[in-house]
Amino acid sequence: MEVKDNIKEVPFEHYLELFKKLDPKEVSLRTGIPYENGTFSLKFLFDEYKISWPDFSVTSENEKAFCLFDLKAKTFLIRILLEFNPTLSLGTFKTFREMSWGEMYIEPFTGRCIMRSAFSFGTCKIKFQEASKALAGKPLNHGDAGFEFEVMPNYFIQILIWEGDDEFPPNSQILYSDNFEGSFAAEDRVVMAEMLITLIKLKMKELN
Repeated sequence: MEVKDNIKEVPFEHYLELFKKLDPKEVSLRTGIPYENGTFSLKFLFDEYKISWPDFSVTSENEKAFCLFDLKAKTFLIRILLEFNPTLSLGTFKTFREMSWGEMYIEPFTGRCIMRSAFSFGTCKIKFQEASKALAGKPLNHGDAGFEFEVMPNYFIQILIWEGDDEFPPNSQILYSDNFEGSFAAEDRVVMAEMLITLIKLKMKELN
């Protein structure tokens, strides 16, 4: 069965039209995202964003904020407003495969997230550590290096990496706080990890 990635394959304009038709009061009540004076206020991937409705103007005090320039990230912001339902965490973490629909999406997740993380960070551990700390990542005592990131309020992703050697290639593992399962579709979990990896890589380049 072919797995479709709505973030990539469905045009941004499609989600923009859905955004214009949403009920902002219903969205705020369902998601807990504040809405005042025609504007949603949302913290996402380390930056605070203001999203105006219905015209979808996205602003941030950080002029370099990721969602100001990345179309995939802007699409994800709309999907949060359209579909997000907050879920309480029990304080545990799960692998992608352990969550609902994880088995069906494991192949794209492995390629786009696990392998990308392994070969982007497992070959330059020190730079990964420096970039992760710069993004307020919390160090973990797992793997050769590991960090926990709060990608949305009360939603966490852990990235663990192992350096390669003469016998084994670099490897990685990505864990999600358990509340991801009840709040995000499998395809969105893939994209969330993918964007986090991109942000870390951008920070590594910035610090280089």
